[in-house]
Amino acid sequence: MTNRPLPTTGATTGLLEAISFFRNPDFALERFQSYGDVFETRLLGQEMVFIRGDEAIGNLLNQSDSVEGWWPESVRQLLGMKSLANRNGPDHKARRRVVGQLFSRAALREYTPAIITMVNDLVDELNNSQQPIALAHRMRSFAFAVIAKTVLGLDDHNREVLFKDFEIWTQALFSLPIAIPGTAFAKALAARKRLLLHLRHRLSEIGPVAGHNTTQVCGLSRLCGGLDEHRQPLEDDDLAEQLLLLLFAGYETTASSLSCLMRALLLEPEVSDWLKPEIDSLPWPPAESDLMAFETERSPRLNAVITEVMRLTPPVGGFFRRTRHAITLAGVDIPAGRVIQVALAASNRHGPGDDLGCFRPQRHLDKATPQQILRPFGGGERVCLGQALAELEIRLMGVGLLKQLRLRLVPDQDLSLRMVPSPVPRSGLLVVAD
Repeated sequence: MTNRPLPTTGATTGLLEAISFFRNPDFALERFQSYGDVFETRLLGQEMVFIRGDEAIGNLLNQSDSVEGWWPESVRQLLGMKSLANRNGPDHKARRRVVGQLFSRAALREYTPAIITMVNDLVDELNNSQQPIALAHRMRSFAFAVIAKTVLGLDDHNREVLFKDFEIWTQALFSLPIAIPGTAFAKALAARKRLLLHLRHRLSEIGPVAGHNTTQVCGLSRLCGGLDEHRQPLEDDDLAEQLLLLLFAGYETTASSLSCLMRALLLEPEVSDWLKPEIDSLPWPPAESDLMAFETERSPRLNAVITEVMRLTPPVGGFFRRTRHAITLAGVDIPAGRVIQVALAASNRHGPGDDLGCFRPQRHLDKATPQQILRPFGGGERVCLGQALAELEIRLMGVGLLKQLRLRLVPDQDLSLRMVPSPVPRSGLLVVAD
């Protein structure tokens, strides 16, 4: 069978395409409908190939030797060139091995008691508040606190200082990389310097106590002694940039998933009613000997709800690769040097069935229905390292809140989603506890 040439929108400068990309939530969907599951366009001078569907995405992930990681220039600069996200080949794999130690099963077991305490603290705040609370904002604070406390071992004051700079840094990740004083990007670069200074200082504090039985040891101690691709110890500057990536990957996407989960349950009360018997049957807090009580086999309905939330509102809209050699995706030839964006949100709404735009968690428990391949944390050798921690946080927060509270939405708020850098309710998801 003869391969097809790459369909193109014909955009030249890409200015109008870029404006549409940021303003139109159906940008990719409309072009997929016109050009098929693989097409090329231009965004501000950058040639970009968009793909969707199990065939095209599967083809891409099966050709890892022919592609490499890629990020927009604003992300590259703000993450730093030492960052795992900006590396390829042996040095990328070496740093994945080092950072991956933070998310081992043993590490997650160590983190869990502190996460349960943070969930209960939020429950107390919601119960005692006399005013509506923006739940999406609390989810951001919670997700950041999990990383800052369990992994970095920071106290409350230092977490607050770090969080303020981190919010400045995060909001400019997908922005125009123009460092004119006063712009969001310039402020983010300055915040990055302060963040790295703080992280290097924390690494210097942890180093002397790593490996000892002391209350000062946290998840961060697992990184000390990590080796690079040449079997040499990683320097603190290198480790600090890995931690900056970790903070973003373990914070922004988790906070988004938690907010979208609670939003979906509050907007779909019949789904909450369907889920309630299972939630009532789960222990809270889980016993230390049974910290995996909320995994898929023990809580299939909860897992189905979380999966459906991530299908309709994936915490990242897609991920990028750049072709090192010419490849073929779903029968379409892609030249070398092309940037590919995997359009997750569009892929998740494309396939067999006429209700893929509807929120219906039961679809994931129906063995007679063909199941989509969902990749909310990316895929292949660059799949999100923090996936296991994110899933643990989402399950603990979901069960902890739903077992102990009954929340209702404050009327007349904007529940639509701001999509960049990750989906979040525009009005903050204002709630009160009954």
